Amino acid sequence: MTTPNYDIEQSAKALGYLRIAGVDEVGRGPLAGPVVAAAVILNPGDIPQGLNDSKKLTDKRRAALDTSIRERAEFAVAQATVAEIDTHNILRASHIAMERAVAALDPPPDYVLIDGNMIPRGLTIPAQAVVKGDGRSVSIAAASILAKNWRDQVMVDLAQQHPGYGWESNAGYPTKMHREALRNLGVTPHHRRSFKPVHNILYQE
Repeated sequence: MTTPNYDIEQSAKALGYLRIAGVDEVGRGPLAGPVVAAAVILNPGDIPQGLNDSKKLTDKRRAALDTSIRERAEFAVAQATVAEIDTHNILRASHIAMERAVAALDPPPDYVLIDGNMIPRGLTIPAQAVVKGDGRSVSIAAASILAKNWRDQVMVDLAQQHPGYGWESNAGYPTKMHREALRNLGVTPHHRRSFKPVHNILYQE
């Protein structure tokens, strides 16, 4: 099994870049809640061990790495709201969250590694899109961990305000329980109205 490494960052350093940020987002697929992005600049001399795509880590391991990243790296987390998702679309909203996370790094990075195959159009810093980046770059993997933990916590908090949808365990993804709760309890202000299962319930006429 290949794990992420610092090779892509080293290639950027060879071109003269010094502050290289990895950026990833979490939450494109859920029916509810914001989309969250993180940007992380690792210290190459102090990279936490065991960084990987957040989806491949246990909750416990991810929580430990989250703490380690926050102690040893520069980072920022940002989101795009449900209203922004519905106004633009989920892809653009996820890019807005990425742009905000990068903009929140102070001092700013001079090069950005973006997970995926597209560079957000609002980025003014030199950037590289890295397909499956959270499995290839430790900086992007670190960003995926921070974004996932942060978003999961947001959904746990929202679950207390809106019980019955299972957000504390499904993070807003369209599980069977969540879809049944949508039908039985209706649509909350935190549901994405532009997403088909939610849209269909609102317009069942």
